[in-house]
Order: sequence, then structure tokens, then C-alpha cells
Amino acid sequence: MPQFTIETTFHLPVFRHSTYLAETPDVACRFAIEDTDCSGQREDCESSGEAHVTGIWEGAGAAYRGQAIPVHAHFGEAVQRKAAQFELMLACSRSLSAMLRPADRRRRGGSARPNGRSRAAKRSSRAARDPVEPGDAKDLP
Repeated sequence: MPQFTIETTFHLPVFRHSTYLAETPDVACRFAIEDTDCSGQREDCESSGEAHVTGIWEGAGAAYRGQAIPVHAHFGEAVQRKAAQFELMLACSRSLSAMLRPADRRRRGGSARPNGRSRAAKRSSRAARDPVEPGDAKDLP
């Protein structure tokens, strides 16, 4: 029976409590994010993420020696599986929408756009990816 070396990974949150003198909570948050002092940090083992497979090799103690075996998506990180599933569902939704819109517009007497989406909808979806609000952390000193 063959042996396999399996590498599993999980995310271990590390936190720190720090005090900052700042004019506003937003500025204090900016200071905390930019702070590179790691003294006083602690591991939060109770909220660690699920274990997922990040590597497979044939043989005992074979990690990073030789050809890695592809990891089936089922054993991958849940957030990555969910993101891939979301992308697939979004593509299916767009495809279905594009197929249904031209027929719907012909019944109403309008003209259909070739890709099934209006320019305004495209601008809106692009803007929704990373909105920047006035007072956003990017605007802070």
C-alpha cells in the first residue's frame, strides 16, 4: 500500500492590544494597521481556521521532494471553494440574463444590447468592487 505525505494548513489568528493617541477613531485605526511592532502579540487558538490540504507527495517524508500531486478542491480552503463557487454562479447568472434579455426587450419594443448589460450596470458593478467613501481610511493622513 503506498504512503503519502500530506501537508495541512490552518490559519491561526494573532492579535495585539495597543493604545494610540489620535484625533479620531479612524486615525487611531490607521495607526494600528500601520504599526509594525509585534511585541505583545498573542495567538488566538480558539478561533483558528479549519485545516485544509495544501500539498500531497507520494512517499514517506516526501514534502517538497519530487512532484506534488494535485489537491482535489474538496480538500482545499473553504473560502477558496466558496469564491470559486460564487464566480461560477455569477457567470451562470450573467449568461442566463444575457439569453433572456434580448427576447424580453423585443417584446417591449426596445433594442437589446449585445452583451445583455447596460453601460450603467457595468459602471455600477465596477464601482461596487472597492468603494471609496469620503472619510475612508485611504483619505487619512
